[in-house]
Amino acid sequence: MKNRQRARGAGDGGAEGRGAAGEGASRRGAGSGRRHCEFQLLCYVPDPVRNECVHIGVILREEGTAEPAEVRFTRDWRRVRCLDPDADTALLEAMESELRRRFTEEPEGRLRHLLEESLSLNVQMTAPKAYLAESLPAGVEELMRLYVEPPKRERLSRLRGRAGIQAVMRGEFERVGVWDLLRKQIPASDYTRPGDPLRIDAGYRPNGAIRMFQAVSLDPGVEMAKVLAFSSAGLRAGVERVEKAKLELTAIIEPAAGIGATDEEPERLAMYRFGVETMEEHQIRVLTTSDMGRVADTARRELRV
Repeated sequence: MKNRQRARGAGDGGAEGRGAAGEGASRRGAGSGRRHCEFQLLCYVPDPVRNECVHIGVILREEGTAEPAEVRFTRDWRRVRCLDPDADTALLEAMESELRRRFTEEPEGRLRHLLEESLSLNVQMTAPKAYLAESLPAGVEELMRLYVEPPKRERLSRLRGRAGIQAVMRGEFERVGVWDLLRKQIPASDYTRPGDPLRIDAGYRPNGAIRMFQAVSLDPGVEMAKVLAFSSAGLRAGVERVEKAKLELTAIIEPAAGIGATDEEPERLAMYRFGVETMEEHQIRVLTTSDMGRVADTARRELRV
């Protein structure tokens, strides 16, 4: 991973005294049936001088075992973008996969050593805190609710547009266990020419072919669809030249009804159909978020998970 720098300890950010976490956990009896663990929060700190931070993830490991640590990052980057509009969330997502891979490969490795090699300069971690968990996955879920996920009032505003589509894509790929096997945020410039700003959300290579998936929202208009359509020919030719493989490019969009593209809104429906037809005319397969379960199941079979 690029730009790996030494991780620095962050402030605790109030990470004690709530739920089963913090010092209160260490006072619970051993008869509770919970595992003795310790957790650390990962914090995004765009400006070390101002020391403003947002909790973005959790690391949880059981004490005295060689079981790999559990790692979980947020799926909702809105608070990070509020703090830093220029935040590279693609790098942060890649960091989660990298940490999970390293913990799996080196379950007995020193935590600090792994983190120093994997975290970027803008990601810091809190000091370890005691925690009693029923299981590592359940513990991570609870800690995410306590410290990382947006407050309930923020969650009421559902992700929309491209971010909402990306959340569905990731959720389905994670459900079948292939998310960490996918290539993410693929630079189109690898296959077209330098300076191309387009990045493809995810892709993988099964049986000699290459499949790529891009979230394309038709909610604000058809601009995203036109950009992908314009880029598709060059991207397809570049993949054949560089990878010696055929490219299957898939756009994932919202269902028409989900954005009000119905017979009652003929203008919006016409725009929606224009966006779909424009992409299909450029040999882009168009599916909706309702199809993502099937897409993920196919990826699981092709990647032999």
